[in-house]
Amino acid sequence: QEKSSRLSAALFGEDCEISRDQLYELLKYAALGKCHNATQPSWCRIYHQSHLAGVVVIVLHEMSQLHFYKFYLQFKHLRKVFRHRFILTPSTNFLASLCGEGGNLKAQNTAKGLTSTGSDCIPKSSDLQHDPIIRKYGGKKQGLTSYTLTLEEQKKNDYPVKDSPGCKGYVYTECDQPRTDSSPLFGLDCEMCLTAKGNEVTRVSLVDAQGQCLLNELVKPESTVLNYRTRFSGITKKMLLPVKTRLPEIQTRLKKMLPRDAVLVGHSLNGDLQALEMIHPSVIDTSLLFARNEGRRFKLKFLAKAVLGKEIQSEEKLGHDPAEDARAALELAQFFIEQGPAKVAELNLEMLLTTEKLAEVSQNKAALQPQGCSIQKQLNEPPHLPKPCFLDCLQVTGQKPLLLGRQELDSSDLHQSNMSTPNKQILERALEDVPLSTFSIVQFSLGPEYVASHLLAGLCEKVRSKLTDMLTIYAGPFEESFCLKSVKKEFGRCGPIQCVTVVTETNQPYVCVQYEVLEAAQLAVESLNGAEVAGSCIKVNNTNRKSLITAAMLDCDVLIKELELDVENEGVIYVAGLKKSLTETDLQEEFSQLKDLETLFLPKDLQTGKHRNCCFLKFQKSQSAVDALEVINGWTVKGSKLSSRNALASGHLWRWIWQMNHSNGKQRGNGLYEKMEQLSDREQDLRKEVKKLDQHIKKIYRRLQNNTLCVVLFPGVN
Repeated sequence: QEKSSRLSAALFGEDCEISRDQLYELLKYAALGKCHNATQPSWCRIYHQSHLAGVVVIVLHEMSQLHFYKFYLQFKHLRKVFRHRFILTPSTNFLASLCGEGGNLKAQNTAKGLTSTGSDCIPKSSDLQHDPIIRKYGGKKQGLTSYTLTLEEQKKNDYPVKDSPGCKGYVYTECDQPRTDSSPLFGLDCEMCLTAKGNEVTRVSLVDAQGQCLLNELVKPESTVLNYRTRFSGITKKMLLPVKTRLPEIQTRLKKMLPRDAVLVGHSLNGDLQALEMIHPSVIDTSLLFARNEGRRFKLKFLAKAVLGKEIQSEEKLGHDPAEDARAALELAQFFIEQGPAKVAELNLEMLLTTEKLAEVSQNKAALQPQGCSIQKQLNEPPHLPKPCFLDCLQVTGQKPLLLGRQELDSSDLHQSNMSTPNKQILERALEDVPLSTFSIVQFSLGPEYVASHLLAGLCEKVRSKLTDMLTIYAGPFEESFCLKSVKKEFGRCGPIQCVTVVTETNQPYVCVQYEVLEAAQLAVESLNGAEVAGSCIKVNNTNRKSLITAAMLDCDVLIKELELDVENEGVIYVAGLKKSLTETDLQEEFSQLKDLETLFLPKDLQTGKHRNCCFLKFQKSQSAVDALEVINGWTVKGSKLSSRNALASGHLWRWIWQMNHSNGKQRGNGLYEKMEQLSDREQDLRKEVKKLDQHIKKIYRRLQNNTLCVVLFPGVN
């Protein structure tokens, strides 16, 4: 929920499932904007990101979607305020992807036993003065022309230059216009094979400032190849056999592609230009840009991981990808120019590299333990680099991320685990510190006493039982010889039916109809109660007259009312009675006259993929949805009479209900009633705990500044 700001998410119905990476995209862009390689999420859009005051992630450990709907009424604040809800696909610990593994973000244990991020990893300003980057470029931001190599630097680093004795016959790019700070950048990288002539180009890649690949071409070398260097180049004999392109053709194409004021970017670009036999007057070399002491250089792979959070040159791939390397070098240069030398120096790359090497030493020590023939294999494995951690990036940009509560990243030594800290204590710190932080993670725990497997099994069965009650209607009485087929047809107009059974224990026959969607059951009660069906005037209700009225059934009525008022269903209506032959395009055409129609969702069977005889319509304005209800009821589309009502489960709840109803029956039986009985003993306490957590979220939310993105995560227990 974005407090008083705009977040547009185009997810509805079956599309409400997102991956961990998609959530990571959202949080990264919200926190960092366009800095540090952050881009708009692929699945939604944040408008005016620069106006965001902060990002808060509230984690409810041990709780899942099951808990949210079991205690839906208790989550009063959460369901009324948080408009966007998504299913997060099962994955490894999401917090680990936020914080990285072994990143240099350290936690401090406070007197209260809470954890919060510290800034020990950021070098002090006095230390920065000795950093080779600061010594070379100063601390202030400068334009790109300040980072291009001078003629003397090019000569010193073996770049091909005009009128140099060793460059006879080299092709000049003729890009001789004066460079400015707005001159275009191009990333260049080549792969070479060893031939009788020396290193010859066998692949060339050129990317533009937006990362678009303009050229990615295999090149036939002039001389016989002595060593393909496949491990690094990715080039094989088979790949080059059909290639006709020669170096002169590539030189001509590059000359045509590059504007007269182009600046080439690469990592140790001198080797690429030498192999291309080309001279270009203006270059940025990222191996020299990210300066180190004593003339040493960082590898491109390390810089891409440490600065951009990108994995390149994967060991799983056959050789390097020149387009990937060219893009990485280009983005490194762009980061350096945009952030400035001081921010780059604050990354403390030397320390990161030292940490990596220590990890490698530790790995090698472990490999020396007696483990037979696996020793050599382990020694040859590459060191493990820390996973991307944009909390570190936040610190570098001057922001102070905050981490409160329990943490599960002991293996990375990132944060100390403290499961005993009371939620109330965490709340007190959160109310004090979260409004002052630009990025916060607040973790509450349900408690280990509520996550035993037998209790969860009982909880699951109770929810399944309640859903079955809400999806089931009873209708009758019918004549002894009534036509079941015509009853099915009539009730089927309200929505997809899961099963129909005849109740014969009563004086006259009744039917029990279980639907697949909540709206269908409610629509049947509302539209068919008192109607004539199969020659009988029938009554339709949600309970079997022989059943005792239980507290759970009373809850169902309240749940239906609350679901109808849920913010997620605002402006959404349910339409039934559609012919299954109608396509989404047909329906779009039929409903196009409805004012402010935004989205149409046509549910389908998640096993067969076939469309159901119902759909959901989402409108931009609530009043337009109300108006549409009046128009659609009784409307005929291609011979089918339509009926509609307000939506109850238009989003992820529809998908979840389907999964609950079709989940493996093996989970039932085997002491199920004993499990449900054990749950009943604790359910009242659990209900109270959930109410408290909802109040905690409410209190934190009310303290937030306007334009704060707030995400509540139910990660489950596994």
